[in-house]
Amino acid sequence: MTEESDRPRRVTATEAARRLIAEIRQDHPDILFHQSGGCCDGSSPMCYPADDFKVGERDVKLGEVDGVPVYISASQFEAWKHTQLILDVVPGRGGMFSLDNGREQRFLTRGRVFGADELAALEG
Repeated sequence: MTEESDRPRRVTATEAARRLIAEIRQDHPDILFHQSGGCCDGSSPMCYPADDFKVGERDVKLGEVDGVPVYISASQFEAWKHTQLILDVVPGRGGMFSLDNGREQRFLTRGRVFGADELAALEG
């Protein structure tokens, strides 16, 4: 059986994303991400104060980035379960209710398809 630490991470982040997370945590120490499935802000990763967002019973925790939990809806997880999500940052405005809004940079999710060995490790 594969050890948990040997499993590929379902979510990770670039250094730029880690810096923006650290900046946001100066104002809001306890935050979380929820990978949006569309609607108003497209499919952006939304960053919220942890006590302002109710994680749904069907939401899936993908993992953590620097101690910050990252969730996705169950239906989105089914579509993306073969992909590692990578939090990144680009210039622009964040989602209307996301904590990156107004910082002149916003979070963006990039994806990388897992290889066959990685998928086997995740399923094992």
